[in-house]
Amino acid sequence: MHQSNRLSVGRRRALAMAPGLAMALALAVPSLEGQEAAGTIKVETHSSKWDYPKELKVPEGSRTHIVEKGDTLWDLAGKYLGNPYAWPQIWELNQWIKDPHWIYPGDPLIIDLTRAVATAGSVPESVSGLQPDRRRADPSALRRPELGFAFQDFIQLPFFASEGAEAHYKNQGAFTLTANRREDRRLLGEGETIYMNGGSDQGVKAGDRFLVLKTVARNIKHPASKHKLGDVVQQVGVIRVVTPQPKGSVAIVERCLDGVEMGDHLVRFTEPANLPLQLRTDTTDPVKVAPNSAVVVFARDDHQHTAIGDMVIVDKGTNDGLKVGDVLLAVRTRTFPVGPDSDPKSAKETTTHYVGQALVVRTDAQTATCRLLRTTEEIRIGDTLTH
Repeated sequence: MHQSNRLSVGRRRALAMAPGLAMALALAVPSLEGQEAAGTIKVETHSSKWDYPKELKVPEGSRTHIVEKGDTLWDLAGKYLGNPYAWPQIWELNQWIKDPHWIYPGDPLIIDLTRAVATAGSVPESVSGLQPDRRRADPSALRRPELGFAFQDFIQLPFFASEGAEAHYKNQGAFTLTANRREDRRLLGEGETIYMNGGSDQGVKAGDRFLVLKTVARNIKHPASKHKLGDVVQQVGVIRVVTPQPKGSVAIVERCLDGVEMGDHLVRFTEPANLPLQLRTDTTDPVKVAPNSAVVVFARDDHQHTAIGDMVIVDKGTNDGLKVGDVLLAVRTRTFPVGPDSDPKSAKETTTHYVGQALVVRTDAQTATCRLLRTTEEIRIGDTLTH
């Protein structure tokens, strides 16, 4: 997590004029002595999610930092600017980073050392009260949209393989994760070495990235019609090839939020798009339900109840007009009696009420995966998602 703020030019000048502050800053922020001569530097080629600049122009009063494993914008702001809450000041100068939660070893950063602030005990009031992910109301500050679907969601995404998981892997030309360096480990995390059964004879090259797929549920049936929907496959991470050999390759787990394990399948990785958050406002009860609306048929981790951030699969897809980026309203239908309480056959009325919103993030012919953006109560299997 990387966090934030920015001092106005006026405040910086006022601080610069304060007696003794320059010495305090020099002691509190060692990076002030680490300025580089202005000029242009070349960036070494490396694996990154972002389209990083191949050359960097270093302005006066700035320096560069090459990201190392474990770095975060939060920590770098503390190191170079004297306050971790100043992380957006680094983000704003490196606009090629689309999501500040993800920076990669080898990524180059420009850091403006003139923005450094004093550390604890002499932090300006305008800075000390800030909390992570909050910015001052500054119309000129760079704004990035909140994301409805980002990379960390992508590597947890479940979907239906209507033809069955094995047939899906075969159709995709998937390789298999066959072993790992540490034989005593079953579940693997980021940075660990693994071995796969695809090599240079199959066109695998150093630097190639593969998406890790795992079968998490089989022979799922529709909760209402009971017809077979298929197997559920889940994306669990990304690996990067380090050393290809003729029949197999050595690779490392580059990103994962779930455990990677032997037997998982590997398909060619395609960079996903980050989808901005766009919420609907037509949420007044009763909610109008469109004909042929989608129904929730599966939830990630096989949950029966889900909430904000969870992934669900619905029983409609591209054949029904759904497309990636659609925002659907989650609706629940309620029937209530309107006759005498003692009469079990009394008249009834039916209404609908709003329970949340979901973003379509993957579509197949007959099903689609959605990420829940907002919920007023738990979303259940069988709930309706409507346009």
